[in-house]
Formats: sequence, C-alpha cells, structure tokens
Amino acid sequence: MHKIIDAHIHCSELRDDALLSFAKANGLKYNLKELLHFMESYGVFSGLLLSPPLSSGMPVPNERIIELCLKSREKLFPILTVEPDEKSVGECVRLAKKEKGYVKGFKIRLGYVEVFPDNKIFAPLYEYAESYDLPVMFHTGDTATSSGSLKHAHPLGLDPLANKRERLKIVACHFGNPWFMDTTELLYKHENVFADISGLVAGVSKYSKKYLDYLAQKISEAIYYVGSADKIIFGTDYPVETYSDAISLVKRIKVSRSDCQKIFFGNARRVFQFD
Repeated sequence: MHKIIDAHIHCSELRDDALLSFAKANGLKYNLKELLHFMESYGVFSGLLLSPPLSSGMPVPNERIIELCLKSREKLFPILTVEPDEKSVGECVRLAKKEKGYVKGFKIRLGYVEVFPDNKIFAPLYEYAESYDLPVMFHTGDTATSSGSLKHAHPLGLDPLANKRERLKIVACHFGNPWFMDTTELLYKHENVFADISGLVAGVSKYSKKYLDYLAQKISEAIYYVGSADKIIFGTDYPVETYSDAISLVKRIKVSRSDCQKIFFGNARRVFQFD
C-alpha cells in the first residue's frame, strides 16, 4: 500500500455545508469520524483541511477548520481560506502567525470570487507566505456552481502572479480542469508552480471508467511534457470525490512506481513542509 498525504479535504459538520449534496451522491456521511476512518483504511498519513462553501456562498470560518483539525489529533492540518478584502487578508495573516507551524498554507477561491490572483489586495498575504515558505492554493478550472466565473478560474491567471513572485509556492487546484495543457505549461514554465489532482472525478455516468482513463492520460502527458512528476500532488476533494476513485486515478497514470509515490506522498511532504 502506498503512503499518502491527502492535500485537499473538506469537512465542517455544519448543516448548511454546500457540499452535502456531493456527499449524498457519493453515499458518504461526510463527518470527521468517517473521514478519519477512510484515512486509516486507505493509508493516508496526513491531510490538509480546507473550508467548504456554505449554502450562502461564503466559506466555513477558518476557526472551525482549525477546531476540526485539533480534534483529529494531528491527522489533519489547516489551510486558511482567504477572501479578497483587507479584513480577511489581515485576519488570515494574524491567524497564521498565531498558529505558526500548524497552518500549512492558504487557499483563494478563484471563480467563486471574481478576482484575479495578482490583485494587490493579497499582497500582505503573499509576503507572509513567502517569508515562511507557505504555499497558496488556488481553485482553478470548472466551478461546482453554474454561477462561477470561469474567466477568473482559468489557470493562466496564475502566470502573472508567478512572474512577479518567483519565491511564492503556487498550487493550482484540480489541475485547472478542463484546461490541462494550460496548467501543464505553468508547471513547465515556473519552478514555483505545482498542481493538485483533487476533485477530478465527481459523479457517476455510463462513461465513468473511460473518463478515469481520459484523466489519467492527460496527467501522464503533463508529466511527460514537464519531464518530471515532482509537481503533481494527490488530493481527493472529499466529499466531492471518493478515496477509491482518487487512488484509482493515480494508479492509472502511466509512470513509474517511484513517481506514483511522489504524487501520493513525497511532493506534498516537500511543498507543505510535513516533518
């Protein structure tokens, strides 16, 4: 069994969590107890917990995410979600300072908020992240709601930021799906850009198996283009994607066993500074 770090997990245990519909579709209870059980069952060494959206469209408060992480007894570590306003940026920096060494990074919800990554509003956050080598994760690609802004979620929006801030660790979530090749070029061009493969398999259709093969081929081609598997990070996006589907996807990628282990574990360990 592979050793695994899941770099993209959601959970809140709140009744107005907007991801409950995904959990229901996947037959999941979607709570901390179930999540920890899955992590144990599938050999997940550790995971990163991100705020899911509420039915209002706002993210679950970061304090709630930290609370759940503490309950997990060091199985989960928090990623702070940052909204595009001075108050949110300031609060996230203060919270990261308070929980220094425990907070593993930040997340910006491109597409759900109509903002581009190089917006000056995020400058204090980026400066703090650079100072402590903390990654900033960005939602990229398709949005879970029809009201999302694809213009703002397109992965190429990360290019100007990566040009300006070469020391900032940038993670394009969901591999920019469906813009795989655009994300691949970002990985090739920028030493400081990485991509997670979370949430790529959502829902079931008669073409689900072929879709898994399609995704595996796209990720394989990205690795061949970049020339390395060092930029690809495993994640489930629980409860959007099941552990069985997420792991099955990685096992379909046409690379060596050692590269699979980098995707499952080694890359996240390095990028997010796991001991």
